[in-house]
Formats: sequence, structure tokens, C-alpha cells
Amino acid sequence: MSPNPPIAVLPAHDGQWAEAAATAIVAGGGLVVDSPGDAEALIWIAGGIDPETTARALTAELDQYPNLQWIQLPWAGVEQYAELGMFDHEHRWTCAKGIYSKPVAEHALTLTLACMRHLKQFGRADHWIGPAGLTLFDGNVTVFGGGGIAQELIRLLQPFDCHITVVRKRPDPMAGVQVVGWDERDATLTGADAVILALALTEETMHFFGQKQFEAMESHACLVNIARGRHVVTDELVTALAAGQIGAAGLDVTDPEPLPEGHPLWSLDQCLITPHTANTIEMAIPLLTARITVNVRRWAAGEPLEGLVDPDLGY
Repeated sequence: MSPNPPIAVLPAHDGQWAEAAATAIVAGGGLVVDSPGDAEALIWIAGGIDPETTARALTAELDQYPNLQWIQLPWAGVEQYAELGMFDHEHRWTCAKGIYSKPVAEHALTLTLACMRHLKQFGRADHWIGPAGLTLFDGNVTVFGGGGIAQELIRLLQPFDCHITVVRKRPDPMAGVQVVGWDERDATLTGADAVILALALTEETMHFFGQKQFEAMESHACLVNIARGRHVVTDELVTALAAGQIGAAGLDVTDPEPLPEGHPLWSLDQCLITPHTANTIEMAIPLLTARITVNVRRWAAGEPLEGLVDPDLGY
């Protein structure tokens, strides 16, 4: 580490992101270098709809440049890197976890209210239809995940006087809510008016939400997913919605993604889908660049970096 650490940005052709990242490096006291071979660290800004391809591209870069010590990833969800076995203890890995919490939590609340108030049905109607809807005030909400998004969502729910239960792998206490461990997850579904998924995708959480969980939910309850589509067994969600087993679903993520044209979920009045827009580029760039600037300063000073990835946990 040096007072003005040389840092590369890849892919360099990703103009808007690359320019913003370079500016953030300079603001943090770093030196932007063209070749990763001359760098101590790499700001990896590749996103796109095919995360596995971008993760494999990063693997190729790391194989070519063993001098790199710290890699900053652009998104909070890093399961594609974990699935490829990329995380190790030889590099320091950081991601964007925590920095997109506010816009994503805002979107989760938006989907929850829209589902409870039947806004998709009303938005599609071409004539006056009967009244329908539930209130979130004094409602019961179960949140899966205890990270930054969940914490911000809890804050946003406070004015509604909700009774909130958080399910997390490590059931550490959180102010103002009930916290339970992963082994108690299904018990939290009974009585919940809204169930919100805001957790990391791991082998343990992949496709964990299916028929058994829908059977445990209330018939009026809504499922909101702003985490990853692969948390949910899609075919079983279609069945649960079509049968009226649950009241509604609000999905910012799907499995598969993008959701194909003609998929049954599109046609269901009680399923509201947004195209993975809880956090857009316009929202993300200023948030990510602020994280980069802070971490460049910390790297130069030998201080702990923000958004560290645990190589053993994979997030």
C-alpha cells in the first residue's frame, strides 16, 4: 500500500461507470493507471444482465495480473463470484453491500403497498371495479435478512406501527423488532400480512421459498422479493397465486431473469413485476463512487475497508 495507491478500472470501455470510478479514485487520493499490471487494486465495474459472464471475465483478469491485492465489486449481491469459487484469502474483496439499501428498501415498501392496495388490478381496469385492499398500519411483517436493506426497511416501516419479525442466519438482536434464527423461518409466515425477502443468495437460501412456505402464509398475505429471483421456486409461486393460496406478489427479481414474454406471472392480476429496478444506474453511480472514494482512502491508510466480503460465507 502506498500514500497514492495505483488503481486500475475495468472494463475501461464502460464509459459512464469508468469515468465515475476514475473520478472517485482521484478523490480518494489514488492514482488511476491504465494497466492492471501497474496497479495494487482493481475497481471492477462490469455489470450487465449476464453476471456469470462478467464474473468469468474478472477471473481471467486476476489470472493475468497476480499483483492485484484488493478488488472492489460494483454490486451488493456477489453470488455469481461465490458460485465460481473466486473468493479467496489472498485478495481483499469488497462489494457494494449496504450502499444501495435506501433505494432498494424504498422499492420494497412501494411493492408492498402496491400489492396490499391492489394497484395492478386497478391500473389494468378499464371500468369501475369494486373496492379492495388492506392497510399496512398495525400489520405484521416478516423480513428475511438482517443486513442494510432490512435495517433501512425497518426504519421506513416505523410510521406504520408494524409488528416486524426478522429472520436471519445469526439471530443477533435488532432494535424494535423480533429476531429469529433460520431454523424458525417457516413459523414466522403464519399471521404475516407481508413477507419481504431481503437476504443474500447462498446455497442455503437458493429456492428455499416454495410450496411449503406458501401453504404457511395467510391467504391475504403478499410476498415481496427485492433480493434474488432464485430464492423463490417460480412454478410453485405461480400455482400459489393462481389458486388464491396467497394474496399477491411484488417481484423486482425473478427466476429466470429477465422473465420471458408470455410467462404466466405476467398475466396474473395479483402479481406486480418491476424489471430489477429497485436500484437504477442513476441511483447507483453516486452511491458506488462514494464507497470507492472512502475505500481508496482507507486502503492508502492501511485501515479496514468498507463492504468486505467474507470469503468463507460468500457475501
